[in-house]
Amino acid sequence: MGWVTNAGAAILLGSTIAGAGPAEDVRAWRKAHEAEIVRELASLVALPNLAREAAPIRANADHLVAMLRRRGMTTRLLEIEGAPPAVYGELRVPGARRTVVFYAHYDGQPVDPAKWHGEPWKPILRDRGLEDGGGEIPMGQAPYPPEARLYGRSASDDKGPIVGILAALDALQALGRRPGVNVALFLEGEEEAGSPHLEALLQKYRDQIAGDAWLLCDGPVHQSRRMQVYFGARGVTDLEITLYGPSRPLHSGHYGNWAPNPALEIAHLVSGLRDVDGRIQVAGFYDDVRPPTETEKQALREVPDVDDALRADLALARTEAGGARLVERILLPALNVRGLSSGGVGELAANAIPTEARASIDFRLVPDQTPAGVREKVEAHLRKLGYDIEHGPVTPEARRQRPRLVRLVWGPGYPAARTSMDLPFSRALTRAVEEASGAPLIRLPTLGGSVGMELFARILDRPVVGLPIVNHDNNQHAADENLRLSNLWDGIEVYAAVMTRVGALWDEK
Repeated sequence: MGWVTNAGAAILLGSTIAGAGPAEDVRAWRKAHEAEIVRELASLVALPNLAREAAPIRANADHLVAMLRRRGMTTRLLEIEGAPPAVYGELRVPGARRTVVFYAHYDGQPVDPAKWHGEPWKPILRDRGLEDGGGEIPMGQAPYPPEARLYGRSASDDKGPIVGILAALDALQALGRRPGVNVALFLEGEEEAGSPHLEALLQKYRDQIAGDAWLLCDGPVHQSRRMQVYFGARGVTDLEITLYGPSRPLHSGHYGNWAPNPALEIAHLVSGLRDVDGRIQVAGFYDDVRPPTETEKQALREVPDVDDALRADLALARTEAGGARLVERILLPALNVRGLSSGGVGELAANAIPTEARASIDFRLVPDQTPAGVREKVEAHLRKLGYDIEHGPVTPEARRQRPRLVRLVWGPGYPAARTSMDLPFSRALTRAVEEASGAPLIRLPTLGGSVGMELFARILDRPVVGLPIVNHDNNQHAADENLRLSNLWDGIEVYAAVMTRVGALWDEK
């Protein structure tokens, strides 16, 4: 690529952020190429991308390699046995002293097609959100309405950010503006499956991919639609609980109050794990929680308060912990009941005692908690309640002989992480994005969601900071996932500003 220098700080002219300055050329380029950008994103979203499906996920990886190579990037697939490949690409810039690695994932969450308005992997462009009566509009009919959204699995989590990064490179190349850092992309293929092979992958390729800093482009912008960076992310681990009743369903009149009912028992078990305000009732659970620093506390005080608006939008008459702020709550560990299953309800209800009951739980962790530590504490809690724990298959004989038998199946998970806001890279990134947006940046010590931040920080020993661009109301992990195109436009301009400015700001004393 024939990069030439165009001096000056980038100022973003975004759809949600006002400003003026040299980056108007990036915005002008984007306006002239909106239809091409949307078509490229739609072609990527159209590829089914469940990590457990080897052939489709490989097709995604190959498609991404082709996209990166069209930008002149040196690319390779990073492979380890039993895992989808990670896609790695790097663009070396003459004179650049540092390399910034942009992370995103290309796999997506499972889908229930019956809950979608349309097909999960058949992208649909609407003039506004479905909840606002959005109607379908042609994919190539630019310019698009300000509230236009592209619907499809992974449109926002994370295929939209991938296309945004590449479009930023396209704009800079077309304008002859040289990034101030080498730009690399690391695109993971099993993040939504819990990243079980990520640690081994990073260990294997550490020397080739470490760079000097990592930007995680996963997660949403703030609910106020203002740009934010996050310096940490909660860890996660999950648990499947099974309790057992009779070997066959029993008539509730003949056997009720005699044969134990696993549905009732699991309700008691789960309700005993946390109180009504979300505090986890497991002994020692909070012993490892790291308190926030003074800088982090100050950053929280500066975050706009959107809680009342969120409660109204979500039809919530109350929130937990006496209405404590959301930004404060995500600094704490959490226990979420993902689902409960036993017997039937409604038309499927029967007057019978079910044979088993299941609960699915995820734990969100904060520094310095670990999945192993959570597992140890939770299992000690259940043993104290009198449960006999089994981790493998349960036989009929075990059910006959062990009166309080519970099966626990833990997911792998990963710990939380938090990068200091006071590092030179942290300060440089904050300034670059603030220059781009023309407004104070929202700084979050910790994102509410979970990404494998701890692995990158521990194995690569580099600063790791999150720079998300997608809309907060994107339905990620749910039906009708979507990306608001104005967020993509803002993201292109912010990514371009970071590429051109963060290196120089990093070097300032």
